[in-house]
Amino acid sequence: MSALTKPSPLIFIFITVFIDLMGGSLLVPVLPYLVERFRSDAVTIGLLTSVFFVAQFLATPVIGILSDRYGRRPVLLWCVLGTGFSYFVFGWAGALWLLFLSRVIAGATGGVIVTAQAYIADISPPEKRTQNFGLIGAAFGLGFTLGPAIGGALVPFGLNAPVFFAGGLALANAAFGYFTLSESLPPERRRSFAPADLNPIKQLGSLLADRRLRALVSGYFLFNFAFAGFTTVFAVFIRDRFGWGPELTVWVFAFIGVVSTIVQGGLIRRLLPRFGEARLAVAGLLLVAFALASVAILPSGIWLYPSQAILALGVGLATPSLRGMLSNSASDSEQGRVLGGTQSLISVAQIFGPLAASSSYDSLGRTVPFWGSGLLVFIAFGCIALHLRKSTLSKLA
Repeated sequence: MSALTKPSPLIFIFITVFIDLMGGSLLVPVLPYLVERFRSDAVTIGLLTSVFFVAQFLATPVIGILSDRYGRRPVLLWCVLGTGFSYFVFGWAGALWLLFLSRVIAGATGGVIVTAQAYIADISPPEKRTQNFGLIGAAFGLGFTLGPAIGGALVPFGLNAPVFFAGGLALANAAFGYFTLSESLPPERRRSFAPADLNPIKQLGSLLADRRLRALVSGYFLFNFAFAGFTTVFAVFIRDRFGWGPELTVWVFAFIGVVSTIVQGGLIRRLLPRFGEARLAVAGLLLVAFALASVAILPSGIWLYPSQAILALGVGLATPSLRGMLSNSASDSEQGRVLGGTQSLISVAQIFGPLAASSSYDSLGRTVPFWGSGLLVFIAFGCIALHLRKSTLSKLA
């Protein structure tokens, strides 16, 4: 296939992120019902979520640096293959330990997101990065939309049917990328690395040592910590509080995805030129904080929809804006390292966020994780505001 007939690489990036998030969104609403064959407590679900992010935390810095050294294309293709394989392991699992193994495999190849972000950064000028990161956000939203919708359609054929569907799509996408995806990082922009650079703890230390980014990274960490905890117990809360089964629960997640897709796929491109990524980030965080806390006081299940519309709007505004702020802080040759280090920090948040939320759900009460998540996101808003104040003062100095 000649270069003139190849589709835009953004198509592959979009499909890759979409499949990755669709697979995750397929699992979230049905996971409590899959796991209850072995255990019914929220902590087991939290552990399944956390083990994914433990593997991702260890693997993502390696994947990010390898993409800086050897290019984005081979890393992306291997990650997509690994993701597809993990779905099949999950679908065939006949014991709880196999569910954990599948999540380890998925986490170890979870660097697909950070490599996709680095690919977009390679081919986008700085002023266009936040808009193009909105494409990833749109894929997130569409994945959250179609994932539950597909899950709802396939659940009558068995709870594992949607998982096999996601695995097949991932393998097909790997084949598509093999024949169509070109390399975005030319040899002259690649960087060598020492074995010590692959240490995720060292990468985190380097990232946190940068005073210019400390408040920004801290806010992003708290936002992801709270949101990871929320998503872990949300389906369990719907089951326990309102008595809904998977057939109803999946449509709440589909609705969240519809709103998020509209925001990140189109609305944010209109809002960015007018308001800028900084204002959208802080506004989005305030909306998320309100929406998370509101879940604790919902009188009936139907109120899930307006509360989650606010949540999806906030996430749709904040996520690509924060990603753009982080990416624009790194040089072209360090996109993989900085974004990989940031993703590792997010993995830490996603390791402990689900554990904190699920354990407090079981031991302190159903509403505690939602009040706590709302408070943490409000603190994240304060961190981002502090970062913006320091940036303004440094420019004036």
